[in-house]
Amino acid sequence: MDYVGEGQALTYKMIAERENETVRIERESTFIIIAKARVWASEGWQVVITDKDGKSYPPEEFDKLLAA
Repeated sequence: MDYVGEGQALTYKMIAERENETVRIERESTFIIIAKARVWASEGWQVVITDKDGKSYPPEEFDKLLAA
């Protein structure tokens, strides 16, 4: 887990699921969370990224996070 600083929340959360496994990763950087999510998706995981406002993005919408 990344620690941004005391009292600061991380901005992006990735959840990857496959069979009976679930992995959760949190990062502040848009670029890093998208890169990680793309790698997990390429390995056959079902991946979604959630932003600080709670909006979820599947892999086909990751580029929308970069435009924000």
